[in-house]
Amino acid sequence: PRGRVLASLELAEKLGLKDGSPVAVKPAGLPASYASLLKRMRGERLTYNEMYSIIRDVVDGAYDEAEIAAFLLSQQFYVLDEDELSSLIKAMVETGVKVSFDEPVFDEHSIGGVPGNSKVALVAVPIIASFGLLIPKTSSRAITSPAGTADTMEVLARVDFTAEEIREMAKKTRGLLVWGGKLNLAPADDIFVNVERKLSIDPWHQMVASILSKKLAMSVESLVIDIPVGKKAKIEEPGHADQLAGLFIRQAAKLGMRIKVAVTFGGQPIGMGVGPALEAREALEALINRRGSRSLVDKAVLIAGLTMELSGKIPPGQGENYARELFTSGKAYEKFKEIIAAQGGNPNIKPEEMPVGRYTYTFKSPLEGAVTYIDNAAVTMVARAAGAPFDKGAGVLFHAKVGYRVNKGDPLFTIFSDSEGRLEEAISLASKYPMITVEGMLLKTLP
Repeated sequence: PRGRVLASLELAEKLGLKDGSPVAVKPAGLPASYASLLKRMRGERLTYNEMYSIIRDVVDGAYDEAEIAAFLLSQQFYVLDEDELSSLIKAMVETGVKVSFDEPVFDEHSIGGVPGNSKVALVAVPIIASFGLLIPKTSSRAITSPAGTADTMEVLARVDFTAEEIREMAKKTRGLLVWGGKLNLAPADDIFVNVERKLSIDPWHQMVASILSKKLAMSVESLVIDIPVGKKAKIEEPGHADQLAGLFIRQAAKLGMRIKVAVTFGGQPIGMGVGPALEAREALEALINRRGSRSLVDKAVLIAGLTMELSGKIPPGQGENYARELFTSGKAYEKFKEIIAAQGGNPNIKPEEMPVGRYTYTFKSPLEGAVTYIDNAAVTMVARAAGAPFDKGAGVLFHAKVGYRVNKGDPLFTIFSDSEGRLEEAISLASKYPMITVEGMLLKTLP
């Protein structure tokens, strides 16, 4: 009827409208930063004020998805120079909330792209916290992977907290594993990620801005970045990893942050489980038993050791030894129990008490030989088809990894799902796109 307007639920919530609320409506007009956006699309250099005005308008909802996509795609064609990247990072921090602490904050972050990687933080963070460093780690939910660190930790405890709750908990436990989404840290990043996902793009400079802006907003002073390299990982060439590492190092220096970049092996999944509950089980098992899959334990110990070295309390090159001692002594597990309890979970939970998908299917080896290759992209596709990360119990559990010898009929991997339909879809994909390659000694005989 005349004189009434309909608002979407999202808009009504954002503006605090109720049915019958009086509203004024006027044409939006062009955002104040529109001329700056056009400059960026032409590849012209932006000042800090121009970059800030674009990010401010993005956060205020002045741009639609097409215009945000234009901003992101402009970075594919006209790479930001290093000063523009610094401006982007600072603007993303300034347009959100900053969480401050009374002492130096440490953190570690992986750029991801390798299945099974989300559980590494569940082992590394308790090691670092048990050393006495402050590491209130905020992480994201999965974007294109089968599990993000927040999804995996959520199997064990709550992950959504306010800034004040995080400050209070961190004083007691030294370490936390929480979701950053509730904190309004660098809110432009969440908007950009939604558009990047639809376009299947992840420009390097935007990735660096995304990670460093969130860390700066959490007052992180010392940071270890993990760049996994391998076939079907986010970064496939060692040379590209060096270039990306250089970008992180130079930007961190401009922003006054101490940084160390670890280029790690990402040619196959980390550990044996892929998917939130399977990964949470594996991380907890490793901490309880003080041993576990080499790829998981070695990587967690390496990352924790490098983070500890940044504190200056350990001689360079000795961090890994200190970290391994904290892991094998059980101190890291005790710290993890404290973290779980602080975040509202059951600190005495056993791995087998965490529910996983009730529908399963196991693929077996068609021949005797050795596992020569695991396809990261296929693993991700199959685990997501099974329901991960939204169904916490869905995913893939490996029984053999690269280098393992297997007999004909030995189990290679099991798919878990909470839905028969999703399991069927995952089985179909795993049959069409083989995840795991087994080769015998004999390739063929001639003639």
